[in-house]
Amino acid sequence: MTFDVHVIGGGLAGSEAAWQLAEAGLRVRLSEMRGGGDSTPAHESDRLAEMVCSNSFRSDDAEHNAVGLLHQEMRDLGSLIMRSADAHRVPAGSALAVDRDAFAAEVTSAVEQHPKVEIVRERVDALPDHPTIIATGPLTGSRLAEAIAAETGEGALAFFDAIAPIVHRDSIDMDIAWMAARWDKGGKDYVNCPMDREQYQAFVQALVDGEKTEFKDWEKDTPYFEGCMPIEVMAERGPETLRFGPMKGVGLDNPKTGRWPYACVQLRQDNALGTLWNMVGFQTKLKHGEQVRIFRTIPGLENAEFARLGGIHRNSFINSPRLLDAQLRLRSKPNIRFAGQITGCEGYVESAAVGLIAARYAAAELRGDRLAAPPPETALGALLGHITGGADAETFQPMNVNFGLMPPPEGRSKKADRKKAYTVRARSAFADWLADPTAKELA
Repeated sequence: MTFDVHVIGGGLAGSEAAWQLAEAGLRVRLSEMRGGGDSTPAHESDRLAEMVCSNSFRSDDAEHNAVGLLHQEMRDLGSLIMRSADAHRVPAGSALAVDRDAFAAEVTSAVEQHPKVEIVRERVDALPDHPTIIATGPLTGSRLAEAIAAETGEGALAFFDAIAPIVHRDSIDMDIAWMAARWDKGGKDYVNCPMDREQYQAFVQALVDGEKTEFKDWEKDTPYFEGCMPIEVMAERGPETLRFGPMKGVGLDNPKTGRWPYACVQLRQDNALGTLWNMVGFQTKLKHGEQVRIFRTIPGLENAEFARLGGIHRNSFINSPRLLDAQLRLRSKPNIRFAGQITGCEGYVESAAVGLIAARYAAAELRGDRLAAPPPETALGALLGHITGGADAETFQPMNVNFGLMPPPEGRSKKADRKKAYTVRARSAFADWLADPTAKELA
């Protein structure tokens, strides 16, 4: 079969992209290396959309949760991933969890049987010159990763991805913290959380004693990303290491005391809206529960709400804000779009959602139409905007969808009401976007 679009990668993003393109009437070649003599250290089968970690799509609450809202938007767009997940859900409270084997079998069968899709079990090692969506995920084959790196100039893609936690700005206690840059250079660009000697020493001991995640066998020989040493590893090197590293208080005049703090945790703005703040230098392999417990001992972060917790795992992703345009096209080679985790989104649902919108952009372009971007007030639009420009390219790291990626709603309200305000506004904006002729035709 000849084809209109080539999709590389048969994970959740690639399967969703192939389905959306086929449903739009385009012929698709879906290349998946598993089943063709190649595999990955994480997969166990050659089925499409295999879930290699958790079997959960997280919260299905579209009224109060950003990922639940994304679920609903994807359902409204005819998502194969969401249809298959709904068909094979298992009890998980308010979360959407699935029988992963039945789910993967459902997706595989649907894509295999679609008359517009040809699945080819092959490994692709070079960047094609025809319309292509690359959705190869965090375990992209080494030769293709090298080709991507050569094209983008970003260097090797496989490394331990050391991720620092991100905090919602409105959960920081500014009666304790204050805004300033070191030596007052560059404006009041950082949130500063001070520690005295006793607090610092207790904090360092907690880092050393905290329970850490274990590396998988296939991760153990992958080096740390340069400059991203885990904070607990630094703490293990000596009790003063952090105080002369990412937690130094030198040059930070605390307006509440008139003195430099003994040690200081700094947070840096992480998105253009200023709603999300990154804990500088706090990449970590502490378990998530330990992170919440320990990091909430930091003065000013006692009630911190985390948009993302830290982690370290082998990953491959590109610097999307720098390399991709607003429609997920590679700026230097616009016949190629990227989708899924390789773009720097995090999570099953987010990966599939980016595959969905990449396919719709490609379908519109091949038809000679232009699809407007989903509004930033929607979950899909907020996720897309973060990947393609909302995030700081210098500190870009994988991110789950969350309300902090959306413009804040007007007015002040209680926490539960504020979340509802986000979702009510999002549904209205999404409905208006779907009413656009191009979006309506593709739906």
